[in-house]
Amino acid sequence: MKLTQYYPVIQTDDVEGTAEFYKTHFGFVSRFDSDWYIHLQSETDEHVNLAILQHDHETIPAAGRGKTSGVILNFEIDDVDAEYDKIKAASVNIVKELQDEAFGQRHFIAQDPNGILIDVIKPIPPSEEFLANYDASALPA
Repeated sequence: MKLTQYYPVIQTDDVEGTAEFYKTHFGFVSRFDSDWYIHLQSETDEHVNLAILQHDHETIPAAGRGKTSGVILNFEIDDVDAEYDKIKAASVNIVKELQDEAFGQRHFIAQDPNGILIDVIKPIPPSEEFLANYDASALPA
């Protein structure tokens, strides 16, 4: 199978409000916009996409309908400190404060209006303890 694109789809009862959250705070723009589905794309990278879907829409089989939970979206960026300051100033719910992790991340975790966690990450060099866990091609710089 050759994948041509991959993106998460958030099921919600507030399609417009959820899309606005990601547009306002994380730099997404609408590429398709209807009352039941909005396809978002990063302003800075066309390969970064996110979709927002009405949780009870008829196109979803009944067994798969529901609000999204148990999901963490990871956004890797260049300047996590500046983004943290921006998100905090906008009063977005931050559930894990900015910190360095020994496994190779400087990050914070925010929460969207649906309760979905957004882990905003800058890769950093890992500690000696975690260095052996990485494939050489995946080591943070």
